[in-house]
Amino acid sequence: MNLAVKSAMLVVLAATWCLGSAAGGDQSVTDLKAKAESAKVADQPKLFLEIARRQLEATEKAYAAGDTQQAEALLKDVSTFAEKAGGAATKSGKQLKHIEIEVRKMSRRLSDTERALTVEERPPVQDAIDKLEHVRTEMLTAMFSKN
Repeated sequence: MNLAVKSAMLVVLAATWCLGSAAGGDQSVTDLKAKAESAKVADQPKLFLEIARRQLEATEKAYAAGDTQQAEALLKDVSTFAEKAGGAATKSGKQLKHIEIEVRKMSRRLSDTERALTVEERPPVQDAIDKLEHVRTEMLTAMFSKN
């Protein structure tokens, strides 16, 4: 990656980190995972989504640092927990719109990240984007299907 792209990614990551700190992100991802798995179905979408968001931030940081192996491992968590958030929202019938909007934002962030990567680094990111778009499609279907 060229210097301008790396600099831009670092600025975005710093801003994201500041916003995350201001939002009170004091629980670790491991703690959130345990809390989400044991939470009521109605509370799970929000928790799973928060895990996916944090893992997305960590993915962006790993790519900015040039650690593609860690970034690819984190990408799996992003798609897994976004899928869990969508599934829990569909099951509970709550937060469908919110989850769909947030998953769309995450998909766009990954698209932006993908553009800054080399051609060889892009396939795992595109796979994660495809999974997030599938979650969005399921959410939209659940919101607009006739029962």
